[in-house]
Amino acid sequence: MVVINVKKRIREWNQFLLPYEQAVEELKIKFRSIRKEYRDMSKYSPIEFVTGRVKKISSIIEKCERRNIKIDEIENIMEDIAGIRIMCQFKDDIYNVVDLIRDRDGKDLEIFYEKDYVSDPKVSGYKSYHMIIKYSVQTAFGERKILAELQIRTLAMNFWATIEHSLNYKYRDNIPKKVRKRLMSTAKAVTILDDEMCDIRDEIIDAQQIFEKKSNIVSEINTNLKRLEKHCSPKKVKQYNQEFNDVWEAGTKEDFDELLLKIKREIPMYNFIEKGDDE
Repeated sequence: MVVINVKKRIREWNQFLLPYEQAVEELKIKFRSIRKEYRDMSKYSPIEFVTGRVKKISSIIEKCERRNIKIDEIENIMEDIAGIRIMCQFKDDIYNVVDLIRDRDGKDLEIFYEKDYVSDPKVSGYKSYHMIIKYSVQTAFGERKILAELQIRTLAMNFWATIEHSLNYKYRDNIPKKVRKRLMSTAKAVTILDDEMCDIRDEIIDAQQIFEKKSNIVSEINTNLKRLEKHCSPKKVKQYNQEFNDVWEAGTKEDFDELLLKIKREIPMYNFIEKGDDE
């Protein structure tokens, strides 16, 4: 009888969490799509990467006990069952992401409230921008509006917060004074790091975009070198492979562009290039 009741309880919990799992997956897709749109347009994206999770049943129950939340109040009170974390390279990007989300308010999500722990960090040194939203999901039993927490932070802030979370878990929110003092010191170091990175932001972004463009064209050359094997003699293929190696050693982006064009002209599917040039 006890085993049956336990299985029933787990099944009920899993059913309760299904809309939250759906919301996390949909929100991850939305924010990753924003990042992709920026990059497809060769623009800098304020979103570096996105993760998400649904709180474990054991964590939900533990939080209910710790905060005196009744089981039937969970849906309306607990804000972080569905959690999305948006990582940014620079501190300024955080507020750009916040603006992007505000632009969607009333469309595909509703902002419930916001907490700016970036401008006003917690006593522990924790920094992050939190947005609690209401998000609608369509389930087999109709529409469900659920609460979800968005955490927006820099990569450095995320590293610090992940370590602090692990220590809080180990010491059950009672971190020794000596360790806490060191955490405060490292929190200040994170702030210095983020501020310094903001000062050279333009140089960093420019370097990253140059690298990304080169990476994309190298990938395209490699793809077309494989296609070339079907249309040219081994000698010709070897020649282009050698040219690629030479350009790789000391070539500029223009050299890569020129090599890619030469290779494409050898492949029938790109014959329009020749025609276009003649016209």
